[in-house]
Amino acid sequence: MNVDGAYENEQLTGRMGIEITICEPGLVVGTMPVTGNRQPIGILHGGANAAFAETLGSVAAFLHAGPGGNAVGVDLSCTHHRWVSSGTLTGVCRPLDERTAMASYEIVVTDGSGNRVCTAQLTCAVRRAGGRRGPGPRSMSPAPRTTTERSIRTEHR
Repeated sequence: MNVDGAYENEQLTGRMGIEITICEPGLVVGTMPVTGNRQPIGILHGGANAAFAETLGSVAAFLHAGPGGNAVGVDLSCTHHRWVSSGTLTGVCRPLDERTAMASYEIVVTDGSGNRVCTAQLTCAVRRAGGRRGPGPRSMSPAPRTTTERSIRTEHR
């Protein structure tokens, strides 16, 4: 992915040691070391799992958006199954659903023995290059004129 030169040395992925090993539509795989990503008690920080998962899912969403498109995470949910105190983790991201404006991904993080450490789900808003910009179809209808009309219209959505 292209990184604005002004921010090249400020990437979280670099600080966390995240590396993308497979990057293709339908599959993004990466690794992350436990070293440097620990809680004070010596185990992997749950936030590191979350950042790792969001990184893999965001890359998948950017691939789905296509050249010149854009994507941004809007919801992330992580379930931490077990703690890890050493080694390198592997994350595998696969799409759950990819649509024109929204995409959801499941990211499974495992330890060196193949044990599931974390399962995450990421939903991203997607904008494809050359896609329609501006208000969506609901916003195209005339605005209600009165408070009563506004209430009725809101109830029927």
